[in-house]
Amino acid sequence: MTDTNSEWWCGAAIYQIYPRSFMDANGDGIGDLAGIADRLDHVARLGVDAIWVSPFYTSPMVDFGYDIADYCDVDPIFGTLADFDALMARARDLGLKVIVDQVYAHTSDRHPWFAESRSGRTNAKADWYVWADPKPDGSPPNNWQSVFGGPSWCWDARRGQYYLHNFLSAQPQLNCHLPEVQEALLNVARFWLDRGVSGFRIDALNFTMHDPLLRDNPPAPDDGSVRTRPFDFQLQTYNQSHPDIVRFIERLQALIASYPDTFSLAEVGGRDARREMQHFTKGRARLDSAYGFDFLYAEALTPALVAAALAAWSDEPGAGWPSWAFENHDAPRALSRWCMPEDREAFARMKAMLLLSLRGNPILFQGEELGLLQDEVPFEQLQDPEAIANWPLTLSRDGVRTPLPWQGEARNGGFSAGAPWLPLSAQNLARAVDGQEVDATSQLNLTRDLLSVRSASPALRRGTCEVLLADESRLVLRRREAGQSVITVFELAGHDSGWPDIITTAGQVLAAVNGAKPGVLPRFGAIWIREGEPT
Repeated sequence: MTDTNSEWWCGAAIYQIYPRSFMDANGDGIGDLAGIADRLDHVARLGVDAIWVSPFYTSPMVDFGYDIADYCDVDPIFGTLADFDALMARARDLGLKVIVDQVYAHTSDRHPWFAESRSGRTNAKADWYVWADPKPDGSPPNNWQSVFGGPSWCWDARRGQYYLHNFLSAQPQLNCHLPEVQEALLNVARFWLDRGVSGFRIDALNFTMHDPLLRDNPPAPDDGSVRTRPFDFQLQTYNQSHPDIVRFIERLQALIASYPDTFSLAEVGGRDARREMQHFTKGRARLDSAYGFDFLYAEALTPALVAAALAAWSDEPGAGWPSWAFENHDAPRALSRWCMPEDREAFARMKAMLLLSLRGNPILFQGEELGLLQDEVPFEQLQDPEAIANWPLTLSRDGVRTPLPWQGEARNGGFSAGAPWLPLSAQNLARAVDGQEVDATSQLNLTRDLLSVRSASPALRRGTCEVLLADESRLVLRRREAGQSVITVFELAGHDSGWPDIITTAGQVLAAVNGAKPGVLPRFGAIWIREGEPT
């Protein structure tokens, strides 16, 4: 068995790029692959190991690329396959691995597979999607509800049947129970592996298979939370998380692992996400890592939240390896959720140290290294179909997807020569890359410094993790690897706290922010101390 800790991805820092909003090279207001290549040196200078590039495939963009019409080509708004190859070459020159999104649960309704499937019940792809007859009264086959609101079934007159969609009606559900569909998806993965990618982030993996009996979902207990969608009123017992998903995972992983230096990362959401993440990553025959939503929609960052998230992942041999994200293209900026406006600068410093202290792979979303905030996009400028459908109760994903500000004083923040597809805000233009480059105390330069320290520390990068303390305000972790032990101490509640009695003040300080030092833990203080080393 291969030693997981020897793999490049074990503890790798990953930077997520949302292509529409990273950098626009051709001036049409939408980011593209050439823009990513042009600005990739910014990512390399951070000191991350890999980039994850969100979908850039041919798509009608109803869900901005997560509705794929051709898995093996680049949408013209992002460029061409030649542009992708140039991006790969640039990444290699900079020492960065490239991970790309794969969306196996559904396609666009414009995909040729679906066009053939819906044309009749006897064609070669008739069963490639999930079709079902109506009930005698013409209503949908069961009570399943879509994530984006409303029933999960859409009537198609050509087939005289309903098709399943767990998300938008423009995203018909693939029938991944079918071996032919699995083989087609493996061919998609093979296409990109042959093109040189180092692996995949797999979208909505636990939605890839449904209950073939189409049994009704049971109602969800009322936990007191606000329910904004019919989806929230059900337990997703039968429309997702089928046990056979693991068999497909093992086929997929066998293919990925047959290429050198590759990595597989699953996105897993839902009420049972922790158990499923462990299940999907158990043993070398399954995926390398998974991440869920422990932090992405949390209203507060607390010691208890961190301790519970870490406790779900064992460091026993054969157990899965976690990945962590505090924000991404679907979740609001953490600084806008977790602290008061006057605390943002200090909180951002502490938050960066905490993300890089967790056992697993830290995933930074573009702009997180700048301390960007959630933007308020007015209804008339919204692009996000979920936010438009559920206005005003669903927080718009557009607010985290606004363009990256490269130059604070330049037109459109240096992102594009044309009008950006989403507006740039003054609050984030003030955090532009060029201004932070020349400020030694900036969030950007701190992030670079912390990633450098972490990269040089076996304990922080790959070590075991023990929660020594998680009280109302303080969190203390011990990371150990290769004879090195690092204590990480955090004050999360925003007030001066006493130094934890359970740990010593002796050791080498690797990094500290907000006035923290051995024996002193101010508000939002954070410190890394290598034990057994002189101060």
